[in-house]
Amino acid sequence: MAATDSGSTIPRRQLGRHLRQLREEAGLTVQQAADALEWSTPRIWRVEKGAVAMRSFDVRNMCQIYGAPEPITQALVGLAKETKAKGWWHSYGEVVPDWFELFVGLEAAAGRIRNYEPEMIPGLLQTRAYAEELHRVEQPTLPEDDVQRSVAVRLQRQKVLTRPVQAPRYEVVVGEAALRRSLADRDAMAEQLRHLVEVGKRRNVSIRVLLIRAGLHRALTCGAFAILDFPSGPGGRTPEPTTVYSDSLTGALYLDKPHEVAAYSDVWNSIVATALGEDESTKLIHEYCERHLR
Repeated sequence: MAATDSGSTIPRRQLGRHLRQLREEAGLTVQQAADALEWSTPRIWRVEKGAVAMRSFDVRNMCQIYGAPEPITQALVGLAKETKAKGWWHSYGEVVPDWFELFVGLEAAAGRIRNYEPEMIPGLLQTRAYAEELHRVEQPTLPEDDVQRSVAVRLQRQKVLTRPVQAPRYEVVVGEAALRRSLADRDAMAEQLRHLVEVGKRRNVSIRVLLIRAGLHRALTCGAFAILDFPSGPGGRTPEPTTVYSDSLTGALYLDKPHEVAAYSDVWNSIVATALGEDESTKLIHEYCERHLR
């Protein structure tokens, strides 16, 4: 996968962190910075969170207000130019919400992805039939053309697992309920489970099942989530901070503070310790496949 496949996500986040650090070192609040730049405070937040591309002119103005040395200003102006690169997902238009666009870029750049999904098959492991029915259930008024474009995005995302260079390590814990809950077409559900088994044979993929009879566990209060770790950049550039992602009906949560990541990592370790091993999970997936064919 080409370097541009991760789009502007990583440069935007790096630039935002540097600008936030400069602002804080200058002793300016977000409101003070917004007043000096004649911007709104939400705009400052979006810049510092890496949610928007940046113009070189605006970055230079921010650096001037924050009192940044010229070498740092030049470096950040150069980084601003990278924020305008487009990832493959931009060609799908509005079927990729703004709040999900950041995750797609992070997913493409990650070196390791840990994913807990208690209720459904994870997106990177879904078949076309599963993804189509899921989109129709989630958004019953969505036009069929948009359903197919959304499914196309999901299937395109899955290529990250098979790219020939630096494919990420993908570790999944899926709830038993996801195996039991059938599609309307039971044959299609069996096909989905067979697909799980096949993908699980890849060296960079680990799939484990958390049984219902395991009882109460630590992930009950947080729901589905993904933890993304990133490799070092070119020239040994400091990698992006590990990021926790979870979404809801209308938006998403991105967490990268050390104590936040540590809390989710602890939950992850707990459910891995509780889930079936890989071989046992494969056997159980086979059993559910047979049940859906009866």
